[in-house]
Amino acid sequence: MQIALRKLSQGASLKQSIIYCRTFSTKNVIDIGQPTPASHPQLLKEGEVTPGISSEEYVSRRKKFLELLPEKSLAIIAAAPVKMMTDVVPYNFRQEADYLYMTGCQQPGGLAILGHECGFCMFMPDAIPHDIIWQGKVAGVDDALETFKAEKAYPMRKLREILPDMIKGSSTLFHNVHTAIPAYMNLEPFQKAADTGKVKDVACITHELRLIKSPAELKLMRESASIACQALLQTMLHSKMYPCESILSAKFEYECRIRGAQRMAFNPVVGGGPNASVIHYSRNDQKIKDGDLVLMDVGCELHGYVSDLTRTWPPCGSFSSPQEELYDLILQTNKECLKLCKPGASIRQIHNYSVEKLRKGLKEIGILQREASSSYHMLNPTSIGHYLGMDVHDCSNISYDRPLKPGVVITIEPGVYIPSYFGGSERHQGIGIRIEDEVLITESGYEVLTGSIPKEIKQIETLLNNFGNGMKVGMENQM
Repeated sequence: MQIALRKLSQGASLKQSIIYCRTFSTKNVIDIGQPTPASHPQLLKEGEVTPGISSEEYVSRRKKFLELLPEKSLAIIAAAPVKMMTDVVPYNFRQEADYLYMTGCQQPGGLAILGHECGFCMFMPDAIPHDIIWQGKVAGVDDALETFKAEKAYPMRKLREILPDMIKGSSTLFHNVHTAIPAYMNLEPFQKAADTGKVKDVACITHELRLIKSPAELKLMRESASIACQALLQTMLHSKMYPCESILSAKFEYECRIRGAQRMAFNPVVGGGPNASVIHYSRNDQKIKDGDLVLMDVGCELHGYVSDLTRTWPPCGSFSSPQEELYDLILQTNKECLKLCKPGASIRQIHNYSVEKLRKGLKEIGILQREASSSYHMLNPTSIGHYLGMDVHDCSNISYDRPLKPGVVITIEPGVYIPSYFGGSERHQGIGIRIEDEVLITESGYEVLTGSIPKEIKQIETLLNNFGNGMKVGMENQM
């Protein structure tokens, strides 16, 4: 049977599209607790463990990991735990990035062991009938061997019998400090290793691997960025009729999800007026006053890879003079920093350049009395950007002084955040502006993954004013 979902695009300039979803019987398909090519052929091709990432790529990742793992060392990587909202209501589960990167397993409760002697071993959670009734099936030992290609697999109940000997034979242990669990930390051999300084953070290895994206990863990141751009464009067009932070936040999430995103990359920042000067404002509960700007810092997650972009615009359709001169400074800084993105440059170098340009520009506008003023850090305490990938602030162990290489994805996000109480220029008080793009470092320079979303003043004003008139006419005709 077929179900047709008709998506009517708003605005005369946007084409109508019809999306068809084919349903099929899953009666004879084995459920392992996450999508497989057999259960979800619309998401995974044959040979893929997670959408877009093949079994061969996961095997290659583990091989590279072992090449970086010191001899006689053992790595223990635990899955993310289930976090509870209340005593019976869990938050939506998101897998820990290192565990997902190494295994492809999207489920909680497991443990991955990697070592030169044991290879790739998994301990899988025991299936409890009560949990299966309430929460569904989970991957077990057989699935670890067949789907995730573990060389050895055991039920979690055998952890205390098997893991201690593996630890005893290792000179150094690496583990994920963010998902460490008592099940292995309480083992006597682990505690002895910790007491003698032989336990290290596995991120010092995994982040090196995750920094440079493979072609398959870049395809997912491009798709994630494309979804976020399309969703933000629809949200911008929506803002003239519905200038409310909560509505714009909901609109963006809706547009992302109907395009295939699993979740938001982070809680959307939708700051109208002075709320935009709060860098990670997330209340999103205020109406945006006529004439104020709105700053939206948003992103979505697609099959484990996130997007992150920011645009600032006036929902009313036109920038005021103070808004325009500040916006132009941020826009020019964004453009010039993009030109610096190339192999051999570093985020730190690009950041230092942005500080110099913004200090000079803010002085010329009259917001800073002198370029060296310490007040600058009140107006912009942030870095020009960060690494991006499976996490929003990806590969946090990698220094911003590291020379960039092809395959690395970063953000470029200059901004200025002037509180209402700032003692400088009164006409600029309460204005927050940020323009953020995702940038892929290439062999010859860079590629902007979020280039489809407008950021020029004239583009934004034309878009909002032309769409707003068309939307009003369309709604009147329907009534």
